[in-house]
Amino acid sequence: MRSALGEPDARAAVTFLGTDRIEVLRFRAADQEGDLVRYATLGMSAQPMADPTAPLADPVKGPRAELVLSVRAGRADTGKVLRPLAVLAASPQVEGVIVAPGASLDVGEALWPGAPFSSVLVAEPGGLVEDLELDAPLDPVRFLPLLPMTPNEAAWKRVHGGQALQERWLTHGTDLRDPSRRSVPLE
Repeated sequence: MRSALGEPDARAAVTFLGTDRIEVLRFRAADQEGDLVRYATLGMSAQPMADPTAPLADPVKGPRAELVLSVRAGRADTGKVLRPLAVLAASPQVEGVIVAPGASLDVGEALWPGAPFSSVLVAEPGGLVEDLELDAPLDPVRFLPLLPMTPNEAAWKRVHGGQALQERWLTHGTDLRDPSRRSVPLE
């Protein structure tokens, strides 16, 4: 992560009963439209994600991932996203889910104070942080971008799919890094 995002300027750690420690790192960056803040989990990939229907989890083989959320700085109090991100990163251990591109993850509350989002769409990896290859037989660690969804977008995604929602965002020029954006038109 450091080679792609630089040095983190803040970090927080959360431990849930029965899970490994999850850290959330904050990185600052800039693009053409201003400053960005990136939050990345660390610790989710310590254990492979297991198929919840499997009778026994394989301690070595299985997908591994970390989560990355990018938002524009100074537009909302996004610093409070640390705990919700840790909750999402712990979901494979706590709930036995496999987090993969196209999935929806919901924390049941605003991602940060006043946020119009309580869920995220998991996007395809490889754009910001490349996969981290591990020694065989371990699967590589994939760095999965998270795209915040409003409740209306999440409901629309359940009916039409993640790809259709991403196309709608693209068609309407939606700034997915805007922490206070409104829902994309869904008609």
